[in-house]
Amino acid sequence: MADQDQRRDPESFLGLEAEASRGKLKVYLGGAAGVGKTYRMLEEAHQLRREGHDVVLGLIEPHQRMETIAQIGDLELVPLREVSYRGATLKEMDLDAIKARRPEYVIVDELAHTNVPGSRHAKRYQDVEELLAAGINVITAVNVQHLESIAPIVKRITGVEVRETVPDSFLARADQIIDVDISVEALRQRLREGKIYPPAQIENAFRNFFRPANLGALRELALQQVARDQRRKREEREMVKREGGRQPAVEERIMVCLSSRPDSSMQLLRKASRAAGEANTDWYAVHVETPDETKQKISTRDFRALLDSINLAADMGAQVEWLKGPDVVKALLDFAHEKRITRIMVGRTRPTLLNRLFNRSLTRRLIDQARDFDVQVVSDAEEEQQT
Repeated sequence: MADQDQRRDPESFLGLEAEASRGKLKVYLGGAAGVGKTYRMLEEAHQLRREGHDVVLGLIEPHQRMETIAQIGDLELVPLREVSYRGATLKEMDLDAIKARRPEYVIVDELAHTNVPGSRHAKRYQDVEELLAAGINVITAVNVQHLESIAPIVKRITGVEVRETVPDSFLARADQIIDVDISVEALRQRLREGKIYPPAQIENAFRNFFRPANLGALRELALQQVARDQRRKREEREMVKREGGRQPAVEERIMVCLSSRPDSSMQLLRKASRAAGEANTDWYAVHVETPDETKQKISTRDFRALLDSINLAADMGAQVEWLKGPDVVKALLDFAHEKRITRIMVGRTRPTLLNRLFNRSLTRRLIDQARDFDVQVVSDAEEEQQT
């Protein structure tokens, strides 16, 4: 199998010849729980150690699966950090201990995990970013439904709302993404045998998330994501080759125009995050405050909605900018020129609902004046496409 062939050379996984200043990121991507992501990471950890590499386990979640627990073996595990929260003692990955230990590789499970409040970072993927910045190679795992842009697709397919997500832009920075794939029937058989969930949860899983149609769709989404990543990396290599070995300048930069409408920003931000991830590029979420739209003048409801949008954009990997000026369009276009933006994304206002920041005339002015940019108008009702 091609998947098995990929495991034969662990050093080639992470491109050890690349720059030493930043660690390399490898992601095992699965369509659902139980496909074997954690087991595969542990297999690789043993293999890397046999090759003479320094490997530690930063955090492993075996979920009481005996095969996974047995696979840990004698691998070195960095002790977890104990955190007191609401009268309970919880355990989190000890970021400082890993950095002090400074291994060559660290295994970090459950990438989409939300850390205990009060932790240095809100999300585990942000912990991983800090480890990478410290020059430590990270091998991690996540299910496809936890990607920010795919979560709404998964909700439509399965009816399950995914609350813990990872920005597509984070995954786009991975040096390698490996699809961990088994057939739908093989996965359901593992569930029957009690290898995924405790016996009390099995029947409920069969009736809901683990229905064949759901698993088939999730499996396809994971395969598409890996294929998209491979295509992007191939195009990047070809571009570097055309440039004579020089890394080409960023070809696309995306800017999203944030309004205070509570029902307009989430769809827009999800689309922008996915577009930026596919292009492997920077993106910006920009709000312009005018004298008529100061924090003191807009309604409490609109201001809270705006803050929610800003926080969501930051969580999804955008660089958030709060600008001030009397002319929204001019401020947006000045910023777009300064940052060399190539695509501007803006929400469409419904004909029956005028918004003070992004009404029809403002959108039309932006389209008319943004001659140096592509402008994409996203409808509130527009559905995410499974591409």
